[in-house]
Amino acid sequence: MCIRDRDTKNIIAAISLSAAVIILYGLFFAPSTQNSKKINNDKNIISQNSEAPKLEIEENIIELSRDDALNRTERVEFENENIKGSISLVGGIIDDLIFKKYTETLDGKEKVVFLNPKSLNNGFFVETGWVTNNKNINLPNSKTLWKLENQTKLAPNNPIKLLWTNDKDIIFEKKISIDDQYLFTVEQTITNKSDNTYNFYPYGQIIRNKAPEVTGFYILHEGLIGVFDDQLVEEDYKDIRKKNSSFNSQNGWLGITDKYFAATVIPDVNKEFRSDFDFKERFRASFIYNKPTEIRANETKTDKIKVVIPAKEVDVIDGYAETENINKFDLVIDFGWFYFIVKPLFFAIQYFFEISGNFGIAIILITVCIRLAFFPLANMSFRSMAKMKVLQPEMTRLKELHKEDKMKLQQAMMALYKKEKVNPLSGCLPILLQIPFFFAIYKMLYISIEMRHQPFYGWIKDLSDRDPTTIFNLFGLIPWDPPSFLMIGALPCLMGITMYLQQKLNPTPPDPIQAKIFMFFPLFLTIILAPFASGLVLYWTANNILTMAQQVVIMRRTTVRTVQKN
Repeated sequence: MCIRDRDTKNIIAAISLSAAVIILYGLFFAPSTQNSKKINNDKNIISQNSEAPKLEIEENIIELSRDDALNRTERVEFENENIKGSISLVGGIIDDLIFKKYTETLDGKEKVVFLNPKSLNNGFFVETGWVTNNKNINLPNSKTLWKLENQTKLAPNNPIKLLWTNDKDIIFEKKISIDDQYLFTVEQTITNKSDNTYNFYPYGQIIRNKAPEVTGFYILHEGLIGVFDDQLVEEDYKDIRKKNSSFNSQNGWLGITDKYFAATVIPDVNKEFRSDFDFKERFRASFIYNKPTEIRANETKTDKIKVVIPAKEVDVIDGYAETENINKFDLVIDFGWFYFIVKPLFFAIQYFFEISGNFGIAIILITVCIRLAFFPLANMSFRSMAKMKVLQPEMTRLKELHKEDKMKLQQAMMALYKKEKVNPLSGCLPILLQIPFFFAIYKMLYISIEMRHQPFYGWIKDLSDRDPTTIFNLFGLIPWDPPSFLMIGALPCLMGITMYLQQKLNPTPPDPIQAKIFMFFPLFLTIILAPFASGLVLYWTANNILTMAQQVVIMRRTTVRTVQKN
């Protein structure tokens, strides 16, 4: 079937514009929750007659400062190279954690505060303990004051032990240890000195009193997350408000995640547990073992719960997944649908960062590598476009010659394409193949804490943030702070200029409307991409420059046999 030149151009234009819109809004990164949270596996369905009791939350929220809330309860401090904070002896919960190596703002000294006391409006804490169906047994709860056996500070190789005894002479003990990164290990021991046998259900839960401010962008999941028997489950805060979720599993983990940080709990491997994601005035991710721990008279039993509250550094997360045998723990970092591209690209850019010492240089080097990988396809595309540009005078002549006969014009055009071995659609394939790599680069730069607050050169102090300059005050020469929608920085402007110059190397669309659309396309993308991370804009700019260089070389070497007749 013959394809008219104008139709071909329309197709190329439509594909290009559609691809750009998809790129800009990250629609390919629609959260994996659409597939992951709908679990139909029978073993994940909760039985209504399950013996494991439901966990209850008992705590009133009061208006206090964070310091006042911390001072209301007795505490034991903890600290290592990466985190510091304290554990409340009331409830034995981890409700105060600060990341020592990360600040809230680029030029700020205030460290990132992640966990907060449960009585605060923004309370966020991790709790472990036991529940039972026996109403006649007193158990330690959120109001229990634990006794600190050894008056010391929790640190690596220096664990603490919390003790509490009920009225039936049952001793409850929590031995908490911490490694040199982000792992807490809670060994829960019950010693039954009574004459009776009791059943207890160990549990762990993460509670957040209110939803934080989230990006709300499809490219990133922030909210409740877990892996249950190899199945990833992601629930947004707004989804949990509408419908709770429960899962049965023998292997997995669960938690609540932000963009760069997360709080997770990991049950013992091969112990069947029920996990609940719910909202009852507070957001909660919890688990409880389905089978009770039976403790006879004069018997002692211990269970272990791991609590990981990490900055989402890839090496750290992967390390815990391997050393602690945490199934698919690397999914706590939202690599998205293109995981198989994003993660290798991260390791590549991390390697270039270690060599160059600058993430901006690493982005440029990874751009060069991607251009080299697509070099053959790009050559094919550029040869086709170069020939199309050289053939434009001849195509114009044929249109004038056959302007009254569309059929003859189509035949003449197809004969010309066949003679010069030109495929008008050949330029589309490289574009389509490179779209996933663009998404992967964008995803990697957007989610990587490793690039957070990393500088480039000059005015770019943070590659994870937008260009801080704007053309509307002449890049700082005029003492005026424009509103945010007018913040179009120097780097986005440079990107727009390179895109405009690259466009000039391509054949001009014969359709006047198409020509105008393409003329404004660089300006359109400059405005749209101005708020995006500087690292992404740097990648696009470097890609444009390399593309132009390759295109110029191809055009200079391209010749055609057809010459325009007078």
